[in-house]
Amino acid sequence: MKSQKLKLLFVCSKNQWRSPTAEKIYRNDNRIEARSSGTSKKAKHRISIKDIEWADLIMCMEKKHKQQVDRIFNSSKLPPIIVLDIEDKYKFMDKNLISLLELKIENILSNV
Repeated sequence: MKSQKLKLLFVCSKNQWRSPTAEKIYRNDNRIEARSSGTSKKAKHRISIKDIEWADLIMCMEKKHKQQVDRIFNSSKLPPIIVLDIEDKYKFMDKNLISLLELKIENILSNV
């Protein structure tokens, strides 16, 4: 019997640099399915109830993103939300961002 992959939703503000980088580096990971979204009205892909219902675990880049998700979907049953504490100072696929994401996410995945 095939075990189901963990569905991770990565969230930042505009879904431009951090969360798409996390989605891209985990896109072909056999352990998980990855999606990304943003909390801003200007996000490339704004977080939706479909994203919330799809996800097993939400990984927000900053505490403010968790607060925004809680506020936007306050009447919905939310999956667990983890704050990665990765500030908005990196560009898409920045090597330092990739290292930081992998370090934090692998630590979380080893405890799931």
